[in-house]
Amino acid sequence: MAEKIKAEKPEKAKKQKSEKTEKLKIIPLGGLNEIGKNMTAIEYGSDIIVIDCGVAFPDEDMLGIDLVIPDTTYLEKNEKKVRAIFLTHGHEDHIGALPYVLKKLNVPVYGTTLTLGLVETKLAEHKLLQSAKLHRVSLGDTVRMGCFIVEFIRTNHSLADSAALAINTPLGALIFTSDFKIDPTPVAGEMTDLTRFGEYGNNGVLLLMQDSTNVERPGYTVSERKVGATFDSIMKNSDKRIIIATFAANLRYRSKV
Repeated sequence: MAEKIKAEKPEKAKKQKSEKTEKLKIIPLGGLNEIGKNMTAIEYGSDIIVIDCGVAFPDEDMLGIDLVIPDTTYLEKNEKKVRAIFLTHGHEDHIGALPYVLKKLNVPVYGTTLTLGLVETKLAEHKLLQSAKLHRVSLGDTVRMGCFIVEFIRTNHSLADSAALAINTPLGALIFTSDFKIDPTPVAGEMTDLTRFGEYGNNGVLLLMQDSTNVERPGYTVSERKVGATFDSIMKNSDKRIIIATFAANLRYRSKV
């Protein structure tokens, strides 16, 4: 049973006693060294939580394939241990596989308002909306699930309502950033909660799982506000039809033209 609890200052990391015999398992089911199909299972003792549930889009040699979803065989074999799915944001590569996975594992799903709004549309198409167990959270909320305490931390991304997850386990804190950028002038108005990340860092993090596309490239990515200004410039100076395509969903910007 889940319980929303107040977010508190992380405790100092402590040396673990020798009597702790359970192993903490991090099980990537998709998303490593690939774009899409993001899904990671965290297991300790009799509890498993899942982070994200995304699709990948087929390569050119995958003839006749529309979507690629993660292999959930391990989760199905351990169905009684799976407590919930936690979503970081609403892009297809993080939520697109939910309709297919929930048909096999109808566990609670936690996400922010926009993220679950996008999820609801998908589930309605698959006639799963009534049976799905969706739980809305706000950025900053903390949820207790089995032996895990999961905190949603505000981040900036090309989609609003995005979050990193701080997963407090019996062996220490895990930080799962998901996709993010450090944007000093975000369109949504609030920056990534660097203070909260700093609190966890000062008190000890067992493992940092960090994801940011093209992070290997030198330099930095400009603010999302630059995208809006560029759109305005193009539209004001064009008398032709303009067709704009975005990856998955980018709902932050609306042209004033």
